[in-house]
Amino acid sequence: MEQRFVCRVLLSLLCGVQGVATIAIDLNRTHATNPGWVRHARFHVVWQTLTMALLAVVEVGLIWGKIVGEGTGFYLALVLAGLSPVAFLLAWVARKSFDGALSDPNGIPSLRVTFFRRERSLDMNMVAVVTAMLFLAVIGLAYRG
Repeated sequence: MEQRFVCRVLLSLLCGVQGVATIAIDLNRTHATNPGWVRHARFHVVWQTLTMALLAVVEVGLIWGKIVGEGTGFYLALVLAGLSPVAFLLAWVARKSFDGALSDPNGIPSLRVTFFRRERSLDMNMVAVVTAMLFLAVIGLAYRG
């Protein structure tokens, strides 16, 4: 199978996962309907979720559509798919300035792992974001050949 075709399929899958996973994770009791969240925060999470889902549709359209050339569409979709993970990392860096946290007591708990006999806590959001960024980098490099 041609390498560029495989890269397009893999990028499409990542974009689809970003859109669908955001809906599954955020439109439930831990986020959008969390009674512990103020109504305005719930509005923002639904807005963000719908934006991510629509963006995933646009990205897949860029990858497979004929609106722009194949290479241009691929790289534009790659950049768009990378915006959310980059924004997540920027928010993580700035979280102390707005008293933010990676997780909520009503949300998904961190994964407890042991490295070299020391227990560590891994936030699953961070794991997903770093994995997505690495995946995007590998796909982008592989597409170039």
